[in-house]
Amino acid sequence: MDEVLPLDPGSPRVRFGAEMRRLREAAQLSQSSVARRLGCTQTQVSRLEGATRTPSKSDAEKLDQLFGTADGNAFTRLRQRILAQPGGPIWFQSWVEEIEPTALVLRSWDPLLIPGLLQTESYARHLFSQAPQITSDEVEERVRARMQRQWILGRENPPLLLVLVDAGVLRRKVGGVEVMHEQLGHLLEITQSPTVSIQIVSPECLTGLMGAFTIAELPDGQPGALHAESSAEGQIMTDLDSVTSIWKRYEAIRLWAYPEHVSLKMIEKARRGWT
Repeated sequence: MDEVLPLDPGSPRVRFGAEMRRLREAAQLSQSSVARRLGCTQTQVSRLEGATRTPSKSDAEKLDQLFGTADGNAFTRLRQRILAQPGGPIWFQSWVEEIEPTALVLRSWDPLLIPGLLQTESYARHLFSQAPQITSDEVEERVRARMQRQWILGRENPPLLLVLVDAGVLRRKVGGVEVMHEQLGHLLEITQSPTVSIQIVSPECLTGLMGAFTIAELPDGQPGALHAESSAEGQIMTDLDSVTSIWKRYEAIRLWAYPEHVSLKMIEKARRGWT
């Protein structure tokens, strides 16, 4: 499994968390006390300080009021800088910081690529480098952001990750032979975890050709959430009708999936071909 890249100590997200912790400790407040003032949980405060959660507008404004920052909007400005980072589109931040890390189960389907949570660094880097007019710095920032997402798979209580991938993905050349060999090897390695399952879907399945998606099953009876991708911009939806519709589509696609032990043999065979 790829090592998760460390957080950049100079990034606005890390500075936000560090300043929040510094002022909280100076005021002799516990994380629970700050959580009550923000109207959130102690875990969410911990994630803000640990730079694994994007602060909301309300978080920043309340922190500015709570700690009486010098210019009155230090946290608000740091949040604006976080959102200006090229690590990913703003619309995706709530999924990465709020939904994905709290999910009990993540069910995904991808007809074109290895899903982001399972990508190697080199695979992701080549994908990002193909974006029009993207700079090398932007590529590296996006790679870092993608690798950082994968921390949820190595934590103490990871979500159950159920992945469906079209068979053609195993043969779609991304970055070259070495990149593909490494990527498929990574899939075989990560499926040794009891919380990760990968099934290859027959190319005869047409049900999923409308696009990739991920369904998040959330704790405490919360409604499920859906992230659906498109050629222009992805969408995050929580309304019952949308989630139910895509859940049915997921199950229809799963009917075309090979059993996991067969799927792993297919991945291994494809990996041997990338030599």
